[in-house]
Amino acid sequence: MILAKVRGEIYSTINHPFYDGRKLLVVDVLDGERQPTGKYLIAIDAVDAGVGQTVLVIDEGNSARQLTGQAGAPVRSVIIGIVDHVEMDH
Repeated sequence: MILAKVRGEIYSTINHPFYDGRKLLVVDVLDGERQPTGKYLIAIDAVDAGVGQTVLVIDEGNSARQLTGQAGAPVRSVIIGIVDHVEMDH
């Protein structure tokens, strides 16, 4: 799983039918200190996350397809949780 912060939404007029009715979000990947790494992902939103929220993302096609229930879906990344709090030992 990847810790990330939602930065924005993606809108498209032409897309694969799998994406009809699904919200796509741009998320910045965060490091262990919750700072942006400079990497980003485009992920399906499965939890109704919003811009500015910290989220958990699965970025592995097979797991993402299992979550959507469609074995042949053209998907790699899915937001699976909204993070309320992060606590780490240093």
